[in-house]
Amino acid sequence: MTSLRKLGSSDLEVFPLSLGGNVFGWTADETRSFAVLDAYAAAGGNFLDTADSYSSWVEGNEGGESETIIGKWLKTRGNRADIVVATKVSQHPAYPGLSGANIKAAADASLRRLGTDHIDLYYTHFDKPEVPVDEIIGALDELVTAGKVRHIAASNLSPERLQESLEFSDREGLARYVALQPQYNLVSRDTYEGARQDIASRAGLAAVPYFGLAAGFLTGKYRPGSTVDSPRAGAAAKHLGTERGQRVLAALDEVAEAHGTEVATVALAWLAAQPTVAAPIASARTVEQLPALLGVADLVLTDDELTRLSKASA
Repeated sequence: MTSLRKLGSSDLEVFPLSLGGNVFGWTADETRSFAVLDAYAAAGGNFLDTADSYSSWVEGNEGGESETIIGKWLKTRGNRADIVVATKVSQHPAYPGLSGANIKAAADASLRRLGTDHIDLYYTHFDKPEVPVDEIIGALDELVTAGKVRHIAASNLSPERLQESLEFSDREGLARYVALQPQYNLVSRDTYEGARQDIASRAGLAAVPYFGLAAGFLTGKYRPGSTVDSPRAGAAAKHLGTERGQRVLAALDEVAEAHGTEVATVALAWLAAQPTVAAPIASARTVEQLPALLGVADLVLTDDELTRLSKASA
Protein backbone atom coordinates (compact mmCIF):
# COMPACT_ATOMS: atom_id res chain seq x y z
CA MET A 1 0.00 0.00 0.00
CA THR A 2 1.25 3.47 -0.89
CA SER A 3 2.57 5.37 2.11
CA LEU A 4 0.87 8.68 2.87
CA ARG A 5 2.77 11.95 3.17
CA LYS A 6 2.51 14.34 6.10
CA LEU A 7 1.13 17.71 5.02
CA GLY A 8 3.57 20.27 6.38
CA SER A 9 3.24 20.86 10.12
CA SER A 10 -0.39 19.64 10.18
CA ASP A 11 -1.71 16.29 11.39
CA LEU A 12 -3.07 15.54 7.89
CA GLU A 13 -1.61 12.58 6.02
CA VAL A 14 -2.26 12.56 2.30
CA PHE A 15 -1.86 10.37 -0.76
CA PRO A 16 1.00 11.64 -2.97
CA LEU A 17 -1.48 12.70 -5.67
CA SER A 18 -4.28 15.14 -4.90
CA LEU A 19 -7.28 14.60 -7.17
CA GLY A 20 -8.37 17.89 -8.72
CA GLY A 21 -12.11 18.55 -8.64
CA ASN A 22 -12.18 21.37 -11.20
CA VAL A 23 -13.60 19.02 -13.87
CA PHE A 24 -16.52 17.82 -11.72
CA GLY A 25 -19.63 19.55 -13.00
CA TRP A 26 -17.72 20.81 -16.04
CA THR A 27 -16.22 18.17 -18.36
CA ALA A 28 -17.29 15.33 -16.07
CA ASP A 29 -20.95 14.99 -15.12
CA GLU A 30 -22.03 13.48 -11.80
CA THR A 31 -21.98 9.86 -12.98
CA ARG A 32 -18.54 10.17 -14.54
CA SER A 33 -17.26 12.13 -11.53
CA PHE A 34 -18.44 9.40 -9.14
CA ALA A 35 -16.63 6.78 -11.25
CA VAL A 36 -13.37 8.78 -11.11
CA LEU A 37 -13.73 9.36 -7.36
CA ASP A 38 -14.44 5.66 -6.76
CA ALA A 39 -11.39 4.59 -8.75
CA TYR A 40 -9.15 7.13 -7.00
CA ALA A 41 -10.31 5.99 -3.54
CA ALA A 42 -9.96 2.31 -4.51
CA ALA A 43 -6.29 3.00 -5.34
CA GLY A 44 -5.72 4.43 -1.87
CA GLY A 45 -6.31 8.06 -2.79
CA ASN A 46 -7.62 10.27 0.02
CA PHE A 47 -6.87 13.91 -0.92
CA LEU A 48 -9.53 15.87 -2.88
CA ASP A 49 -8.94 19.42 -4.08
CA THR A 50 -11.82 21.68 -5.07
CA ALA A 51 -12.98 25.31 -4.72
CA ASP A 52 -16.27 27.04 -4.10
CA SER A 53 -16.06 28.66 -7.55
CA TYR A 54 -15.76 25.39 -9.52
CA SER A 55 -17.27 25.48 -12.14
CA SER A 56 -18.87 28.92 -12.32
CA TRP A 57 -17.29 29.57 -15.74
CA VAL A 58 -19.61 27.05 -17.41
CA GLU A 59 -22.78 28.52 -18.90
CA GLY A 60 -25.72 27.70 -16.64
CA ASN A 61 -23.52 27.01 -13.59
CA GLU A 62 -23.49 29.16 -10.45
CA GLY A 63 -20.31 27.87 -8.83
CA GLY A 64 -20.20 25.16 -6.20
CA GLU A 65 -21.05 22.34 -8.62
CA SER A 66 -17.83 20.48 -7.85
CA GLU A 67 -18.35 20.72 -4.08
CA THR A 68 -21.94 19.49 -4.48
CA ILE A 69 -20.83 16.43 -6.47
CA ILE A 70 -18.08 15.63 -3.94
CA GLY A 71 -20.58 16.07 -1.09
CA LYS A 72 -23.05 13.65 -2.68
CA TRP A 73 -20.25 11.13 -3.28
CA LEU A 74 -19.03 11.34 0.33
CA LYS A 75 -22.58 10.83 1.60
CA THR A 76 -23.43 7.86 -0.64
CA ARG A 77 -20.08 6.15 0.02
CA GLY A 78 -20.08 6.89 3.75
CA ASN A 79 -16.35 7.59 3.69
CA ARG A 80 -16.04 11.18 4.94
CA ALA A 81 -13.68 10.15 7.76
CA ASP A 82 -11.25 8.62 5.23
CA ILE A 83 -11.01 11.63 2.91
CA VAL A 84 -9.02 14.86 3.26
CA VAL A 85 -11.19 17.55 1.65
CA ALA A 86 -9.56 20.80 0.54
CA THR A 87 -11.56 23.71 -0.82
CA LYS A 88 -11.01 27.43 -1.39
CA VAL A 89 -12.57 30.85 -0.88
CA SER A 90 -12.56 34.20 -2.77
CA GLN A 91 -13.79 33.47 -6.30
CA HIS A 92 -17.41 32.29 -5.95
CA PRO A 93 -19.66 34.79 -7.80
CA ALA A 94 -21.94 35.09 -4.76
CA TYR A 95 -19.08 35.15 -2.24
CA PRO A 96 -16.27 37.19 -3.83
CA GLY A 97 -13.23 38.42 -1.97
CA LEU A 98 -11.52 37.85 1.36
CA SER A 99 -13.27 40.15 3.80
CA GLY A 100 -13.68 38.50 7.18
CA ALA A 101 -17.47 38.36 6.83
CA ASN A 102 -17.24 36.85 3.35
CA ILE A 103 -14.72 34.18 4.35
CA LYS A 104 -17.05 32.98 7.12
CA ALA A 105 -20.20 33.09 4.94
CA ALA A 106 -18.45 31.31 2.06
CA ALA A 107 -17.16 28.59 4.39
CA ASP A 108 -20.70 27.93 5.65
CA ALA A 109 -21.92 27.67 2.03
CA SER A 110 -19.09 25.24 1.19
CA LEU A 111 -19.92 23.11 4.24
CA ARG A 112 -23.56 22.90 3.12
CA ARG A 113 -22.63 21.84 -0.40
CA LEU A 114 -20.06 19.33 0.85
CA GLY A 115 -22.58 17.95 3.35
CA THR A 116 -20.01 17.94 6.14
CA ASP A 117 -19.35 19.75 9.41
CA HIS A 118 -15.69 20.49 8.70
CA ILE A 119 -13.27 21.30 5.90
CA ASP A 120 -9.87 19.65 6.36
CA LEU A 121 -7.84 22.24 4.44
CA TYR A 122 -9.24 25.69 3.60
CA TYR A 123 -7.34 27.85 1.11
CA THR A 124 -7.56 31.50 0.29
CA HIS A 125 -7.88 31.01 -3.49
CA PHE A 126 -6.63 34.32 -4.92
CA ASP A 127 -5.24 36.97 -2.63
CA LYS A 128 -6.97 40.33 -2.31
CA PRO A 129 -4.10 42.67 -1.32
CA GLU A 130 -6.57 45.43 -0.35
CA VAL A 131 -7.73 43.28 2.59
CA PRO A 132 -5.35 43.44 5.57
CA VAL A 133 -3.63 40.19 6.54
CA ASP A 134 -4.98 40.47 10.08
CA GLU A 135 -8.59 40.47 8.82
CA ILE A 136 -8.02 37.37 6.66
CA ILE A 137 -6.13 35.38 9.29
CA GLY A 138 -8.53 36.52 11.99
CA ALA A 139 -11.54 35.15 10.10
CA LEU A 140 -9.75 31.90 9.25
CA ASP A 141 -8.76 31.49 12.89
CA GLU A 142 -12.41 31.89 13.94
CA LEU A 143 -13.34 29.04 11.58
CA VAL A 144 -10.62 26.83 13.07
CA THR A 145 -11.68 27.70 16.63
CA ALA A 146 -15.29 26.87 15.73
CA GLY A 147 -14.23 23.47 14.39
CA LYS A 148 -15.47 24.26 10.89
CA VAL A 149 -11.94 24.15 9.43
CA ARG A 150 -9.07 21.93 10.57
CA HIS A 151 -6.16 23.68 8.83
CA ILE A 152 -5.65 26.75 6.65
CA ALA A 153 -3.60 27.29 3.52
CA ALA A 154 -3.01 29.81 0.74
CA SER A 155 -2.92 29.80 -3.05
CA ASN A 156 -1.74 32.48 -5.49
CA LEU A 157 -0.14 34.58 -2.77
CA SER A 158 2.90 36.82 -3.13
CA PRO A 159 5.98 35.96 -1.07
CA GLU A 160 5.60 39.26 0.80
CA ARG A 161 1.99 38.61 1.81
CA LEU A 162 2.80 35.00 2.67
CA GLN A 163 5.61 36.08 5.00
CA GLU A 164 3.43 38.81 6.54
CA SER A 165 0.61 36.29 7.15
CA LEU A 166 2.92 33.78 8.85
CA GLU A 167 4.47 36.46 11.06
CA PHE A 168 1.03 37.75 12.07
CA SER A 169 -0.18 34.24 12.97
CA ASP A 170 2.95 33.58 15.03
CA ARG A 171 2.84 36.94 16.78
CA GLU A 172 -0.86 36.71 17.66
CA GLY A 173 -0.96 32.97 18.34
CA LEU A 174 -3.60 32.41 15.64
CA ALA A 175 -4.14 29.67 13.06
CA ARG A 176 -1.18 29.48 10.69
CA TYR A 177 -0.95 28.40 7.08
CA VAL A 178 0.30 24.80 6.78
CA ALA A 179 0.31 24.56 2.97
CA LEU A 180 0.73 26.58 -0.16
CA GLN A 181 -0.84 25.88 -3.54
CA PRO A 182 1.30 27.41 -6.28
CA GLN A 183 1.25 26.93 -10.02
CA TYR A 184 4.30 24.70 -10.51
CA ASN A 185 5.41 22.20 -13.14
CA LEU A 186 8.31 21.36 -15.44
CA VAL A 187 7.53 24.26 -17.81
CA SER A 188 6.46 26.76 -15.10
CA ARG A 189 9.11 26.74 -12.41
CA ASP A 190 9.66 30.39 -11.56
CA THR A 191 6.07 30.59 -10.23
CA TYR A 192 7.27 28.73 -7.13
CA GLU A 193 11.04 28.24 -7.07
CA GLY A 194 12.82 31.10 -5.36
CA ALA A 195 11.18 33.25 -2.69
CA ARG A 196 7.98 31.20 -2.21
CA GLN A 197 9.83 27.91 -1.97
CA ASP A 198 12.36 29.44 0.42
CA ILE A 199 9.60 30.67 2.75
CA ALA A 200 7.80 27.30 2.56
CA SER A 201 11.01 25.49 3.45
CA ARG A 202 11.81 27.79 6.38
CA ALA A 203 8.25 27.81 7.71
CA GLY A 204 7.60 24.09 7.28
CA LEU A 205 4.82 24.55 4.71
CA ALA A 206 3.83 21.82 2.28
CA ALA A 207 3.45 22.69 -1.40
CA VAL A 208 0.46 21.22 -3.24
CA PRO A 209 1.07 22.42 -6.81
CA TYR A 210 -1.71 23.00 -9.32
CA PHE A 211 -1.32 22.74 -13.11
CA GLY A 212 1.13 19.91 -12.35
CA LEU A 213 0.71 18.75 -15.96
CA ALA A 214 0.67 22.27 -17.47
CA ALA A 215 -2.99 22.05 -18.57
CA GLY A 216 -2.25 18.68 -20.20
CA PHE A 217 0.95 19.57 -22.09
CA LEU A 218 3.03 17.31 -19.85
CA THR A 219 0.86 14.27 -20.62
CA GLY A 220 2.76 14.07 -23.93
CA LYS A 221 -0.40 13.98 -26.03
CA TYR A 222 0.33 17.41 -27.50
CA ARG A 223 2.81 16.96 -30.34
CA PRO A 224 3.63 18.97 -33.48
CA GLY A 225 0.85 18.40 -36.00
CA SER A 226 -1.49 16.76 -33.49
CA THR A 227 -4.93 18.04 -32.52
CA VAL A 228 -6.37 17.26 -29.09
CA ASP A 229 -10.06 17.57 -28.28
CA SER A 230 -9.91 19.31 -24.91
CA PRO A 231 -11.20 22.59 -23.46
CA ARG A 232 -7.61 23.20 -22.34
CA ALA A 233 -5.97 22.53 -25.72
CA GLY A 234 -5.05 26.18 -26.26
CA ALA A 235 -3.37 26.54 -22.87
CA ALA A 236 -1.42 23.33 -23.32
CA ALA A 237 -0.40 23.87 -26.94
CA LYS A 238 1.35 27.18 -26.22
CA HIS A 239 4.31 25.23 -24.81
CA LEU A 240 4.68 23.25 -28.05
CA GLY A 241 6.23 26.14 -29.93
CA THR A 242 8.94 26.79 -27.36
CA GLU A 243 12.42 25.30 -27.35
CA ARG A 244 12.02 24.58 -23.65
CA GLY A 245 8.78 22.68 -24.27
CA GLN A 246 10.46 20.50 -26.88
CA ARG A 247 13.45 19.81 -24.62
CA VAL A 248 11.19 18.83 -21.73
CA LEU A 249 9.09 16.48 -23.90
CA ALA A 250 12.23 14.79 -25.24
CA ALA A 251 13.59 14.23 -21.73
CA LEU A 252 10.21 12.99 -20.46
CA ASP A 253 9.99 10.55 -23.38
CA GLU A 254 13.41 9.09 -22.55
CA VAL A 255 12.71 8.65 -18.84
CA ALA A 256 9.21 7.28 -19.44
CA GLU A 257 10.59 4.71 -21.87
CA ALA A 258 13.27 3.66 -19.38
CA HIS A 259 10.59 2.97 -16.76
CA GLY A 260 7.96 1.62 -19.14
CA THR A 261 5.54 4.24 -17.88
CA GLU A 262 3.54 7.25 -19.07
CA VAL A 263 4.99 10.69 -19.75
CA ALA A 264 2.43 12.21 -17.32
CA THR A 265 3.58 9.87 -14.54
CA VAL A 266 7.19 11.00 -14.97
CA ALA A 267 6.23 14.70 -15.00
CA LEU A 268 4.31 14.28 -11.74
CA ALA A 269 7.10 12.18 -10.19
CA TRP A 270 9.59 14.98 -10.90
CA LEU A 271 7.24 17.42 -9.19
CA ALA A 272 6.63 15.12 -6.22
CA ALA A 273 10.41 14.84 -5.70
CA GLN A 274 10.98 18.61 -5.43
CA PRO A 275 11.73 20.17 -2.03
CA THR A 276 8.62 20.96 0.07
CA VAL A 277 6.18 19.29 -2.38
CA ALA A 278 3.75 16.94 -0.62
CA ALA A 279 1.33 16.08 -3.43
CA PRO A 280 0.83 17.49 -6.92
CA ILE A 281 -2.77 18.08 -8.03
CA ALA A 282 -4.06 16.53 -11.25
CA SER A 283 -7.59 15.96 -12.51
CA ALA A 284 -9.17 13.22 -14.59
CA ARG A 285 -12.37 13.47 -16.64
CA THR A 286 -12.54 9.71 -17.06
CA VAL A 287 -11.43 6.60 -15.19
CA GLU A 288 -9.14 5.79 -18.15
CA GLN A 289 -7.07 8.92 -17.44
CA LEU A 290 -6.42 7.98 -13.80
CA PRO A 291 -3.71 5.26 -13.96
CA ALA A 292 -1.12 7.64 -15.43
CA LEU A 293 -1.77 10.04 -12.54
CA LEU A 294 -1.89 7.42 -9.79
CA GLY A 295 1.44 6.02 -11.00
CA VAL A 296 3.23 8.90 -9.27
CA ALA A 297 2.69 7.06 -5.98
CA ASP A 298 5.00 4.23 -7.05
CA LEU A 299 7.50 5.81 -9.45
CA VAL A 300 10.84 6.79 -7.92
CA LEU A 301 13.14 8.62 -10.33
CA THR A 302 16.93 8.34 -10.00
CA ASP A 303 19.02 11.40 -9.16
CA ASP A 304 20.35 11.36 -12.73
CA GLU A 305 16.81 11.35 -14.15
CA LEU A 306 15.71 14.18 -11.89
CA THR A 307 18.78 16.20 -12.91
CA ARG A 308 18.17 15.51 -16.61
CA LEU A 309 14.57 16.73 -16.36
CA SER A 310 15.57 19.78 -14.33
CA LYS A 311 18.25 20.72 -16.89
CA ALA A 312 15.85 20.26 -19.80
CA SER A 313 13.34 22.54 -18.12
CA ALA A 314 15.80 25.20 -16.95
